[in-house]
Amino acid sequence: MNEHNPGVLACPQPRSPDGPRTVYGFHGDRLAGLRDLFQYARGMTVLDVAMNHGLVSLELAHRGVSLVHGCDYHEPGVATARAIFAEFKTLSRFEAVDLTGGPEALQAAFGADYLPRYDIVLFLGIYHKLKDQTPDDVIEGLIRHLADRAARYFVVRAASSDMLDEIGRMLRQAGLRKVHFSALSLVVGPMEIWQRGEVSPYIGTH
Repeated sequence: MNEHNPGVLACPQPRSPDGPRTVYGFHGDRLAGLRDLFQYARGMTVLDVAMNHGLVSLELAHRGVSLVHGCDYHEPGVATARAIFAEFKTLSRFEAVDLTGGPEALQAAFGADYLPRYDIVLFLGIYHKLKDQTPDDVIEGLIRHLADRAARYFVVRAASSDMLDEIGRMLRQAGLRKVHFSALSLVVGPMEIWQRGEVSPYIGTH
């Protein structure tokens, strides 16, 4: 049972080097704060890091993205994502990756298919797990690597606003700018969307 919301189940999964695999809430909870991005997704490429079963990327596939690459340490989750996307025309590839190995682990897993840039990079709910088991310099190197891979949007969810601030400092140094924040959900942590390039004139300095 989720202690933050007694009506929502917490679904424990086997422990991995990325941390205890506990997924809170329903699918709709894990989409909290992301829906504004969906309307801009058509034709874009996506890198979904620590994707679980790839269900957020599935929502993007429904909205017309052109390609999805995803990774997770949990091999049954990777197999599930492959099976789901087999029913779609969207180009996709999903690999089991231990993120404690840093950027090199991603590069080794995807090989020549690993793109120099993805329109959307998803980094949802993994930061606090990495912090429990991975040296700070490895985490920082991974986030900077992923930020450089984000051609348009870097989407991050963390366990607290303080953790978002830690990540945000690295994203800002990579030339990204925060354009969206949501902490409405009582079930999942706060999230932000960071953008590269031209942003709305209505966005102030963050």
